[in-house]
Amino acid sequence: MELKEVERCCCVVKVSEAVSAKKSASCSGVVVHPQTGTIICTGLPFSRFLADKGLLSSFSDDRFFLPPRSFTDNLQIRVNFAARRGLDSDQSPPRSRTPLLQGAAAELLMLVNCVDFKRAFQTLFQGVDQWRFHGDETEDEELIRDAQLLSWFAVLRTGVEAPSLQGSEGIPRQSSSALQKGCPVVACGSPFGSVCLDLFISTLSRGIVSNLAGEDNAVILTDARCLPGTEGGGLFAVDDASERVRLIGIIVSPFGWKASEWIGLTLVCSVQAIFKTVINCLSGEDPLRDTWQHPGEANLCMSTAAHGSEAYRYPTVCFVDSGQFWGSGVAVTSRLVVTCRHVANGKSTLTLKFHHKDRVRHIVGDVVFSTKASSPYDLALVEMRVPFPEAVAPRMAKSFTPGQPVVVVGYGGLGRRCGPSLTSGVLSKAIILDSQPVMLQTTCAVQAGASGGAVVEKHSGELLGIVSSNARDLATEVTYPHLNFCIPVTVFQNLLQDFRQTGDVSVFGVLDSAENQVRSVWRLQGAQSKL
Repeated sequence: MELKEVERCCCVVKVSEAVSAKKSASCSGVVVHPQTGTIICTGLPFSRFLADKGLLSSFSDDRFFLPPRSFTDNLQIRVNFAARRGLDSDQSPPRSRTPLLQGAAAELLMLVNCVDFKRAFQTLFQGVDQWRFHGDETEDEELIRDAQLLSWFAVLRTGVEAPSLQGSEGIPRQSSSALQKGCPVVACGSPFGSVCLDLFISTLSRGIVSNLAGEDNAVILTDARCLPGTEGGGLFAVDDASERVRLIGIIVSPFGWKASEWIGLTLVCSVQAIFKTVINCLSGEDPLRDTWQHPGEANLCMSTAAHGSEAYRYPTVCFVDSGQFWGSGVAVTSRLVVTCRHVANGKSTLTLKFHHKDRVRHIVGDVVFSTKASSPYDLALVEMRVPFPEAVAPRMAKSFTPGQPVVVVGYGGLGRRCGPSLTSGVLSKAIILDSQPVMLQTTCAVQAGASGGAVVEKHSGELLGIVSSNARDLATEVTYPHLNFCIPVTVFQNLLQDFRQTGDVSVFGVLDSAENQVRSVWRLQGAQSKL
């Protein structure tokens, strides 16, 4: 399936009661079998229509399955598809490509609890970190969307061929166990659910796989930007060369906060894990095999081909732990790591953790230089007591072009538990004084813990800079993950070479005596804007 066809795979699901038109909820969905109109979506909208509200208290157990009889008798489900005139003809005039909405009634076949996703989720998103997801807190007490419900998914069927996919053999799927960080993806869902369908149905957003966790990568994080209502929509891996796509996951939550910080990442459940749960909860006797599996498939015959990741070409980034604060660092040689002053936190020794080939190696490092608090450049240099020969030393960039694609590699988000996260964007601005870059800005999603991480050119893997801070509105206490400030490598590259030749750390002292113009550019550092 080609990228231009993705929007035809998605739909909007509206759930209501015949006796109460005002009582309704909606979400996005994915057509997994066009011939029968079989759809998977998030189970959250169905929680308010349970016949026995007491069932909600048992959702914390490892319950796998809820049949249709668990819900009110007058439950009504309506599915809207986006069909486009002339979609298969490149010669069609623009006016004929206006979205057409086609709807159908649907029945609920089951709600399933994806336990692989749930277990990984509970391990990763621990209460001590104060994680919250979209809909956790709502003024509508009937719409219960707590963390226990995020692992539930609904299987629906319209009984008629999905109009948007007539003549299609179905959506190709890819095993999540073959995924790699950095894989290009596109998310498809309908912002705001059933509101203004003609404007928002099947909206696309590009990004990359930011992080993976759980058995067979049941939990997927992506930096593809989604909005409320896209829950239940699809995440598709994209082959950049051919623009072919494969379904890899179902959107669980488009928003997430860690304490009061918006992390700017979308939470996704592997579709492979959902299908596995459907089979397990029916004890292997799967009456749905002919409806949601492709002809000729047995069990879960998905593509296991991994879409190539460029992450291996990027510099080696490590976790930096000062005992009280933590962040990221970039290995510039097998013995030296560059990080931020505020990550080092005034300590003389730090613990560095390198994630390498499913192993974590701990190395003690000594802080050999740290800029003064008055310096606009928030930098520190750490020397490892033993070398890390597997470190990929970076190639330093010599030029900076606003608009060029970049990736931030750092330990924000889930970094502490499953290795560095990757987020993509562009170099949005390069501030230059006296022909020298003094600050870079990117649109990559950056969270607490990414300070000291690497900003790299997406295709070449060159190191452009070190993440230092992001923007924070002190009045509203809101952090903006997609606006961050970085120290260009040209600020310290020559100093680093001098140090390697002489061993004299005093060469870095020039960073403490920057001109007033440089201090002005970095003035937000004094306003507590950093991560």
